[in-house]
Amino acid sequence: MNLKALAHLPRDARDTLFLLTVIAWVMLPQVTHLPIWASALAAGVLVWRGWLAMAARPLPGRWWLVALLAVALAGTWATHRTLLGRDAGVTLVVMLLALKTLELRARRDALVVFFLGFFTLLTNFFYSQSLAVAAAMLVGLLGLLTALVNAHRPVGQPRLRESAWMAGKMALAGAPVMLALFVLFPRFSPLWGIPSDALAGRSGLSSTMTVGHFARLALDEGIALRVKFDGAPPPAGSLYFRGPVLSHFDGRTWTPRGGSDGDGFETALTPGPADLQLLGDPVRYEVTLEPSNRPWLLTLDVAGKPPQLPGDQRARMTADMQWLTYRPVTELLRYRAESHLRFRYGLLGWDQRPRRDFSADLRLPPAYNPRTVALAEQLRQTVGTDPQALVQAALQRLRTGGYEYTLEPGSAGQHTADEFWFDTKAGFCEHISSAFVVLLRAAGVPARVVTGFQGGELNGIDGYWVVRNADAHAWTEVWYPTQGWVRVDPTGAVSPGRIGQFQRLRAPDGVVAGAIGTLSPTLLVQLRSVWDAVNNRWNQWVLNYTQGRQLDLLRSLGFDNPSWQDLGKLIAYLLTAVALAGAAWARWDRSQHDPWLRQLARVRRRLADAGIDAPPQAPPRTLLHGVAASALPTELRQPLTDWLLAFERLRYAPAGSHAGRSLATLQRDFQRLPWPRRRP
Repeated sequence: MNLKALAHLPRDARDTLFLLTVIAWVMLPQVTHLPIWASALAAGVLVWRGWLAMAARPLPGRWWLVALLAVALAGTWATHRTLLGRDAGVTLVVMLLALKTLELRARRDALVVFFLGFFTLLTNFFYSQSLAVAAAMLVGLLGLLTALVNAHRPVGQPRLRESAWMAGKMALAGAPVMLALFVLFPRFSPLWGIPSDALAGRSGLSSTMTVGHFARLALDEGIALRVKFDGAPPPAGSLYFRGPVLSHFDGRTWTPRGGSDGDGFETALTPGPADLQLLGDPVRYEVTLEPSNRPWLLTLDVAGKPPQLPGDQRARMTADMQWLTYRPVTELLRYRAESHLRFRYGLLGWDQRPRRDFSADLRLPPAYNPRTVALAEQLRQTVGTDPQALVQAALQRLRTGGYEYTLEPGSAGQHTADEFWFDTKAGFCEHISSAFVVLLRAAGVPARVVTGFQGGELNGIDGYWVVRNADAHAWTEVWYPTQGWVRVDPTGAVSPGRIGQFQRLRAPDGVVAGAIGTLSPTLLVQLRSVWDAVNNRWNQWVLNYTQGRQLDLLRSLGFDNPSWQDLGKLIAYLLTAVALAGAAWARWDRSQHDPWLRQLARVRRRLADAGIDAPPQAPPRTLLHGVAASALPTELRQPLTDWLLAFERLRYAPAGSHAGRSLATLQRDFQRLPWPRRRP
């Protein structure tokens, strides 16, 4: 059906279709979180209701509604095993909103639909508070306000543009109050953390590493963290952000020392190294960490001091130099840190005695990778047992042996290291680091895998370094008797550009992206930089506006020891002042502007829309002549003539000479005149 056909639908059908469109828009982001049956049922109900409106069919009876409600309740219970909680509650709200449209008969029903729509709009923020979701919900808010304005204009065929304009003005009028509430309304936990429990390891890392897993992460361009350096950034090859350290290997999967619950909580119980020596000047920076549902605090390798966390949060270092919080990072987290790019540790044990037991960092599963074990023995016979000589020999083999850094290394079998060293000679960083550590352990050199992020890209617009999931990386640490644990990145031997120039592996561009890249090779990069900068501002100023920042605002306003009670008092005073100012302005506006003249201006505009000449200064009598000479239908011309005469008498008749209608009555009567449908 085209727009012209829609414009000729009855008023109630047109308004219903618009409202259903807005409801569908509000529900759309929930599709990825709702059960499939709920999305299908909601879509079917909305389509059914739209067809009933267009075909002027009666609404379904009560038994239909009862049956559909029973299906919704049964489906919610079968899916979530409860009718309470976030996911079950959102499912029920969406179902109730869809079903309520099937009994949309009176204004009371419309108001229920509107407020259910507003509540459904808010539930989208239970899962995401990103800028894209906020922009989409702003469109939904304006749509619901437009439908609400339409519902309060029951006479005639008001243009959708006029209702949207009025809704926009309403939203702008409420924006200052919204801004004041956002800045000053006390942020009580866990209210401001509602979306957090929807996350599941979005950082691109895991507490384990299975060969073949990281290759999939290279395609993920999602942002893991943003970094703002105090001054010049470190050299490109030094940007290693330390994550879990993996020491145990079962032939396919690397896990942390002593195991963990999958999130690294057990390693948080061990103390940090006792012999950490920090060398050189520190690098100071601020990190904005995206939610990951993990307790890991990513810092440049290595941070000797605890990161400065907001509020009462604390951090501690593990024995493997990883920083952890005491609870998962379930919301955007901003913290400051100080790292030293030159350091030394591992010469002493955690009990202050020289460390001699390297069994955990030498252990290999029996009957795995026999060819790699033989290669290690060959290297020992060639270069001896010196750890540094063995490391250099392994790196030289990677540089000269025809090995390839690739996004598609193929599936791995039982002997993953053998396949890399002798068969495929291709792999991603996890294949290279895993095979490298297996070779060194077989040669008697203590070694382990370290995971995290390496590299990043500078956004020239806001000055932040953006580290993406595609920067997820695995490197190795090797123990030397005179130096302790030393970072060795074997991927740099295979692909030096990956480490020094941040040359990531990328999937081929799609048709649109490829066409844009052909026309302007830098356009996509510039557009992404702009979008990242806008998102960063949203994160810094909106999502990361915490209670601590609220209290800092109060301190800047002169409060010595601010609390949430002070926030409540301040917002009450502010709202009272705004209300008094609004009342004073309304009183002044009424005294400065003649309501009769404002109504006359509305009459002129309405007559001009109907094709009648209505000059800007024409009085009611002149307008009356124009109405008499017009082609308006008789059922409108005579009531309009009587109305104009009554409107004129209200202004010019002597006081007490008649008992005419009031201005408010005349305004309502004008709206009720049988105006013809306006041209679209």
